[in-house]
Amino acid sequence: MTAITTDTDRVVQAAFARLARERSLTDLDRQIMNGFERLMLGQPEITDGTVTVTNICTEAGVSRASYYRSPVAAATKELLAAPAVARPEAEELRAEISRSKKADRELRSEKAADSRELTDTVNTYANHIQVLTLRNTELEEENRSLRERLERAACNVTPLNSR
Repeated sequence: MTAITTDTDRVVQAAFARLARERSLTDLDRQIMNGFERLMLGQPEITDGTVTVTNICTEAGVSRASYYRSPVAAATKELLAAPAVARPEAEELRAEISRSKKADRELRSEKAADSRELTDTVNTYANHIQVLTLRNTELEEENRSLRERLERAACNVTPLNSR
């Protein structure tokens, strides 16, 4: 067991001990407390180990209605809201997986946006190249036409020396 689990175990046990001093607990309440402790220690017997009301009830072998009637329900809610209580490692890993999946989705979205932007740029350049190619063809045709006129009018034109 790690120090975090030991600290969590102490906080859970202290809260349940305080609850036992303040109220008389039934066997049902003790079952719920045991089920909750197993989940918090990362040692579930029946469920996947996620700390949820359904899993607490399943681990304790009680109905949800019985759980909500029990004073332990309020105590477990307070414990789960307390920052000093660490979640079981499996639950932390699930949260890390969720964060990683979200980051992956964001990266894929950014990559898709970059890809779309690059495709648009390539298409723009292709259009410019096409326009320039057409213009170049027009200029070559105009140059050919001017050379033909020059050759026909050779008697009236004196050529300049080429460098």
